[in-house]
This record gives sequence, structure tokens and C-alpha cells, in this order.
Amino acid sequence: MLLIAWLALLIWLVLVFARGGFWRVQPAAPLSETTLHAVGQAEIARRGAWPALVAVVPARNEADAIGRAVGSLLKQDYAGSFRVIVVDDHSTDGTADAAQSAARALGLEDRLTVLAAEPLPPGWSGKVWAQSQGIGAIEKLGIPADFLLLTDADIHHPADAATQLVARAILEDRDLVSLMVRLRCDSLWEKALIPAFVFFFAKLYPFSWVGDVKKPTAGAAGGCMMVRRSALEEAGGIESIRGELIDDCSLAARLKHRDGRGDARPIRLDLAGRSESLRPYDDWREIWNMIARTAFTQLRYSPWLLAGTVAGMVLIYLVPPVLALWLGGRAWPACVAWALMCIAYAPMLRYYRRSLLWAPLLPLVALFYVSATIGSAVRYWRGTGGQWKARVQAPTREGS
Repeated sequence: MLLIAWLALLIWLVLVFARGGFWRVQPAAPLSETTLHAVGQAEIARRGAWPALVAVVPARNEADAIGRAVGSLLKQDYAGSFRVIVVDDHSTDGTADAAQSAARALGLEDRLTVLAAEPLPPGWSGKVWAQSQGIGAIEKLGIPADFLLLTDADIHHPADAATQLVARAILEDRDLVSLMVRLRCDSLWEKALIPAFVFFFAKLYPFSWVGDVKKPTAGAAGGCMMVRRSALEEAGGIESIRGELIDDCSLAARLKHRDGRGDARPIRLDLAGRSESLRPYDDWREIWNMIARTAFTQLRYSPWLLAGTVAGMVLIYLVPPVLALWLGGRAWPACVAWALMCIAYAPMLRYYRRSLLWAPLLPLVALFYVSATIGSAVRYWRGTGGQWKARVQAPTREGS
């Protein structure tokens, strides 16, 4: 048992000190007005205006949130050409009408285009198919677009979000600038489970490694991705990830490593300071389903990777508190590992404005995530993998 405790401690030492500082991630400081003005002046001198921007919003049964989301996009204080395209993906709740009503209420109907999605063809995931139709409409409608803002129908953006994202992409010469928006954290289940979701994501895709061209790690958050259009076309277009369920990270990988020679292009991923999700998770089942949708996909549908992941999560998160509580001071390496776990989790709790008293409970939260990962595999084996909004999208076992 002491050997196991020492192993858990060694793993936590590596995570804390040699995993890209994933646990210290904080929102990037916004660019100053002086910097934004300088970027704008340089772009005007070079091309005569700020780059043209189009936001593409795939939406499926999002009537409750899309009005606020589209409204926040239409109210962007962006100096260049800016349009919003909503692709209604066979909604049955009046999503398209809600989007158009929001534009009418603001008197900005001319900046919004709402398209009805074509039937989903074989080999495409639903969200990527909707995005592809929105991107395809840009050329058909003759809309100028140097950058694409790929965002979800439940995201509220502050008025300067577009300016900040485009300016950062220009200033740092990045082909992708993505924000992990602040997820809602109001209900009891959200307070217990949501901070850990972002913590685990950052551990899997350390943000500092994503932004480092010397590291192969590529990641993005699908709720907010500012993409240079020319880079997307060079990477094969959105159709190059047509079948991906984890579309955001797949797109990031395509953009970062698109030349195929080992030379990486710069991309960036940050926590959002003010962009936030409007989607509520008032029940544990909703969070469980969010995880189960793609967890087994992340493991490439491999039972061996699933077994290794479960064993690793047990060793990293469950062994330290169990041995610390059972053996006390005799298992001091387990006590130290548990303490390091709490220290690493604290910054994410502060980001979500939660009490640090939640930190020692991270092992129980990890157990919940393990159960959802196993559930994801069971769904796949039953032929219902990738289920989201009444659509099953994971490949069958025969086709995987």
C-alpha cells in the first residue's frame, strides 16, 4: 500500500510541476485600447479596413438561449464588416424564429442570415455539417470574410469579444484563437461538477502547450473559436473533420499541424474572462450525458485505453484519500498527494468563484466522471454512442 501511495505522489508531482502548469491557467488579460488602436491602424493602412468577420452559429433546438446569444453577437462593437449566419439544424422548438426575433428587436436584421440545414449526409457529425453549410453560404451570398467566429447557440459574448479575438490573432499571427467560455455554475450539481470538467480538460490539453509551436498538443473549445479563413482552407476546409465528434480539438490539430512536415502553426487557447455559456445543467444526468457523449470517442473506442483510464483515475484521485483516511500518518505520501490535488484544483475553484472547501471532494467528482466514461463505452457498444439532442452520431462497432 505504501508503494501505491508513493506512486500516486510521484504522479501528482509530475502533474503539478511538469504538465505545462495546466492547473494555474487563468483568463488572458484583455488587450489594451492602445494596442487595439495600433492593430486597427495597421490593418487600415495595409488593407483599408479591419478584417471582415462572419460568425457561424449551428443551432439545434436552442430556442431558450439563442436569442440572447445572437443578440450578443449582433451587438459586437467591431470596426470591420461583421455578419452572423445561424444554421438551424432541424430544430422543432422555433429556434430560427427566436434568432430572427432577437435581430428584429435590435433593428439589426440586415446583419443576420438564418439558413435551414440540409439533411445530414452519411459520414458527417451534425454540428460540423451545419458549420459547413454556414461557411459555404459565405461564398454563395458574396459575404466578405477574412476570419470566421465559430461559436455555439448558447454562448453570450461581451461587446468587445470579436475585436479582442481578431486583434490577438493578428498581433500574434495565430490561425486559431479559442476561448473556453465560463460554463454556468449556479445549481448545486453545477457547483459540484462543472469546475472539475474544465480542470480535467486543461489537464488533458494544457493551454500553454497548445500555444507552443514546439509542442504537438492541439486543443480548442468549440463554444468560441476565431479561425483565419485562409488557414482553414489550407487545412482542407471544415470538411476535413466531417466525421469528428470532438470537432473543436480535431480542428485545432488540423490547423496547427496542417503542413504535414512537423512544423506547427501558432494557435491559442485561453479561459474566457467574460464570454459565458447560457446552458443550464440543473440535474446531474445532464452533466453525465455531456461527458458520456464523447468520452469513449476521446479514447478512440479502445477497451484497453478505457481500462487504463479507469485504473489511472483510481490511482490518481481515489487512492490518495482512501489511504490517507485509512492509514493516517503511516501513509504520509498519500496525504501529500491529496494535498497536492487540492492545491492544483484551487485555482479552478477560484475561477468559478467557489469555496476552496470543495477541493478535498475532487476524488468523489472524479468517480462521477469515471462512471460517465464507462457509460460512454456502454452506449457505444449498444450502438447509441455520441447521442446528443436525439441524434446518435458515433460510428458503429463494425464501422469504427
